[in-house]
Amino acid sequence: MAASLHLGRQGILFGLRCSNFSKCLWATNTWQEHVRHVFRSPWFLGVTPLKVQMPALSPTMEVGNIVKWLKKEGEAVSAGDALCEIETDKAVVTMESSDDGILAKILMEEGSHNVRLGTPIALMVEEGQDWKQVEIPPPDAAPPTVTQVAAAPVAHSAAPSSPPPPKPHTSGLLRLSPAARHILDTHGVDPKLATPTGPRGLITKEDALRLLKTSPAPKAIPAMAAPAAPSPAPTLAATPPPPGGRPNVPPLSVPGKPRVLGTFTEIPASNVRHVIAQRLTQSKTTIPHAYASVDCDMAAIMQLCKDLAKEQIKVSINDFIIKAAAVTLKEMPEVNVTWADDGPCALHSIHIAIAVATDKGLITPVIKDAANKGLKEISANAKALAQKAREGKLLPEEYQGGSFSISNLGMFGITGFSAVINPPQACILAVGTSRAELRLCEDDQALRTQQLMTVTLSSDGRLVDDELASRFLDKFRTNLEQPHRMALA
Repeated sequence: MAASLHLGRQGILFGLRCSNFSKCLWATNTWQEHVRHVFRSPWFLGVTPLKVQMPALSPTMEVGNIVKWLKKEGEAVSAGDALCEIETDKAVVTMESSDDGILAKILMEEGSHNVRLGTPIALMVEEGQDWKQVEIPPPDAAPPTVTQVAAAPVAHSAAPSSPPPPKPHTSGLLRLSPAARHILDTHGVDPKLATPTGPRGLITKEDALRLLKTSPAPKAIPAMAAPAAPSPAPTLAATPPPPGGRPNVPPLSVPGKPRVLGTFTEIPASNVRHVIAQRLTQSKTTIPHAYASVDCDMAAIMQLCKDLAKEQIKVSINDFIIKAAAVTLKEMPEVNVTWADDGPCALHSIHIAIAVATDKGLITPVIKDAANKGLKEISANAKALAQKAREGKLLPEEYQGGSFSISNLGMFGITGFSAVINPPQACILAVGTSRAELRLCEDDQALRTQQLMTVTLSSDGRLVDDELASRFLDKFRTNLEQPHRMALA
């Protein structure tokens, strides 16, 4: 009993001594906490940023160009503020911020071209954080190309043999840019050996030049040196062209050498031009175009424009054409359709797209709900949209969602032409200039001068057949020659 009490008292004393020792150790370890705080501070690790990525500002946008930054590094940014101007495949669009914070670092400077969707273009930090200590993420490492992978083991091999040519690209139809095709044809290189890096498998100029560097030089065919072989027939030397005459063979353009007669200069295409080329090619290759034309007497419309001008109401003939097309679509809803993957889709709204020529190409701003608008409102909308289109300031909702297109070249003196359908729309109306013609009047069999304008309807044969297109043009002509009908529709 006494021994157990003695051992218990010794254990209690030993425990008290250990607790005092641990308190001393805890007091002496405060410097470790300070060191840990330094290594965990933003001053050492950097501030974790919020990435601002290249957004999709139009349904067909794949890349964008940075036109201008509207905020500088270190400026406070609120949600909804304009960050920068981005050139899409349609127009120059202002990108707005979706978060509050401070613009810490601009990764893509002004003038950056072909920035793909999702690529970080800037970094932001939260309010109160030091934007100068922002942590810049490393750039994404590009995957090695086929030529790099194929050339790597050859570089370490001791054999002096040339690197093997890359494997032919046999999947699908080859697509080459004009510069790449010219380079490969000039050097006699098979384009199937190139590794395409352009959009949708396009072989670019850089791919062709890279293939020339990696491909072995063409070997000269050795002459047969057999002693019994007959001597080759003498070849006639190529006679030089006469002075002032054309050469027998056109000169070839070789990269890296001075330009000679017959060469070309590659012009960089804008995003708008790329999309125009893509959509026009898609339209002409996938849509069965049908064409129908009709002459409209513009005497009543021209007289009405003069009468309205006397009352200080300025409307153009093109405004009457837009109104007549919208009213005709309202009277014939079977033409106001589009083609989707599953088939025809009937539209419940009439939005007229008008073609506007800009420095970068044609663009089609849309006049919404044109059938229910008056001529003055249509005229005001058309002028405002055309001005914004030429300045490149159209918003995405101002050039999307059209159900019917109109292209007017009458101001250039074009009497008639055929336009290309703007998919997924079913029709586009090509309008020419008005001209004076002497025609026989059916009422009194007398010759009279008429102001005629030729319009041509390009229609999708899958949606609008020839009979439906003819009825549409007939009703459109009636509405245009009798303007009071449009007020009653």
